[in-house]
Amino acid sequence: MERQIAYIALFAALIAALGLLPPIPTPTGVPITAQTLGVMLAGTILGAKRGALASLLLVIIVLMGLPLLSGGRGGLGLLQGPTVGFLLGWPIASYFSGLIVGTWRKGNLFLVASVASIIGGIVVLYLCGVVGLIINTKLSVMEATMGSIIYVPGDIIKAIVAGFLTQAIAKARPNALLSR
Repeated sequence: MERQIAYIALFAALIAALGLLPPIPTPTGVPITAQTLGVMLAGTILGAKRGALASLLLVIIVLMGLPLLSGGRGGLGLLQGPTVGFLLGWPIASYFSGLIVGTWRKGNLFLVASVASIIGGIVVLYLCGVVGLIINTKLSVMEATMGSIIYVPGDIIKAIVAGFLTQAIAKARPNALLSR
């Protein structure tokens, strides 16, 4: 039990640390960050429940005011921002990524983790994010979706990196992979 709690805290810290990497600015004003890579990895390595708990832990800490999002953002004011759906979607994305890796037990782990990261960390996360955009910006479904599309290529790269890292961890330390 203590080991699992430590892993959850470790992955929450990993997601936070990835927010310290310099964000890549975009024309929309919403930067490209590495934090979604951590969200994907939480699911593919820790599994559905623990991965979701790691992401949820970070979301709670951020909403309490710790400036752990890219650009040093944190606090309840984020709930009224355009990216709230993405932030609140992190635990759901980690859950689905972990669920897929845990369910799809056979096959190449790189492929399984990459596909799981694409489904959880892109498809599911973007559904949450677009809903948040629609609610907080009054954009139409089409406008919110089209505004989010520019981030997909970078997130596909992150999903592939998550696949490689998950496979590498499984080879180096098979007992550390809790998703299978």
